Amino acid sequence: MKLHEHQSKTLLASNGIPIPRGQVAASARQARAIARDLGGRVVVKAQVLVGGRGKAGGVKTAVNAREAGKHAAEILSLRIAGLTVQKVLVEEAAVIRSEIYLGITNDRAARRPVMMASAGGGVDIEQVAAQTPEEILREHIDPFLGIRGFQARNLASGIDLPRSHWQEFIHVALGLHQTFVQTDATLAEINPLVVTDEENLLAVDAKLVLDENALLRHPDLAELRDVDAEAGDEAEAREHGLSHVALDGYIGCMVNGAGLAMGTMDIVKHFGGEPANFLDIGGGASAEKVAAALRIILRDNRVRALLINIFGGITRCDEVARGVLAAMDEVEVRVPMVVRLAGTNEEEGRRLLAESDLITASSLAEAAQKAITAAA
Repeated sequence: MKLHEHQSKTLLASNGIPIPRGQVAASARQARAIARDLGGRVVVKAQVLVGGRGKAGGVKTAVNAREAGKHAAEILSLRIAGLTVQKVLVEEAAVIRSEIYLGITNDRAARRPVMMASAGGGVDIEQVAAQTPEEILREHIDPFLGIRGFQARNLASGIDLPRSHWQEFIHVALGLHQTFVQTDATLAEINPLVVTDEENLLAVDAKLVLDENALLRHPDLAELRDVDAEAGDEAEAREHGLSHVALDGYIGCMVNGAGLAMGTMDIVKHFGGEPANFLDIGGGASAEKVAAALRIILRDNRVRALLINIFGGITRCDEVARGVLAAMDEVEVRVPMVVRLAGTNEEEGRRLLAESDLITASSLAEAAQKAITAAA
């Protein structure tokens, strides 16, 4: 779950990381009032859960309250990457001497978090990572010990940060790690962390991405979700307990179990097809759940065939078959459907499906080939 910039900054500030003074506004009038209270140059930033705001005209500097209101009105009329800007953050503008990137994510290969820093902070950090990865320094973090002071000093030294800022940098690094752990984040970054003209460090932009599976432990953070910024498919999938990720292909996939879903996409690719999605219906196969999955998949006009791959363990194949047939009464199916059932009561499930217009298969390889042929 992604958090807005102002939400991320609030969480960072709670762990002692310095951030600019500012407030969120939903109108030009509110923006003017906030700028007036801040009394000076301000930055007006679109609050949308996508990158590239600045290049899209979503970040502007104002020299007074009137100009802040004008910029806010312009930004609130924008659509950035398909998302309507509904709020702006109005905050003090810092005079920047230099910019740093500082972030933490999980290194799955090392099986532990890694803190990264670069002197090339700002909007071009992705370009730095792609073109000159050696400029990004890394320190892996022992999950039992946390980030240690010497590791933060290694990063500060490696990015040639003046020694006078090391102590403050260590404080920011420790606070960022504390926020990462406390929120069960998968990504916590400050980009940029700037050195101001007053020789202080300041987090002028921040981003937190939280682990969806950990939100049960954080009901307060779950309330921060911006449902208006989510795609309709994502919201509907979450509402019905489905795991869904849209892809760019044309073979819709409905599978029970994340590993089986990955294997299904792999076998589709192996036989020359392109999966349109990852969709795991999980345990159980009620008509309501299957119907929701079908709606989500068939909403994509690029889908030319649907592959249903079910392994009946706890969930019986005949229950899945009845769920599919019931769902077909609720959802208009406009593409060929190939169904492969294996496991408990698979014979009964196949018998039920054979009486319909569905295409059945006895193996995943056969199902994938039939789906690709049907989509041609």
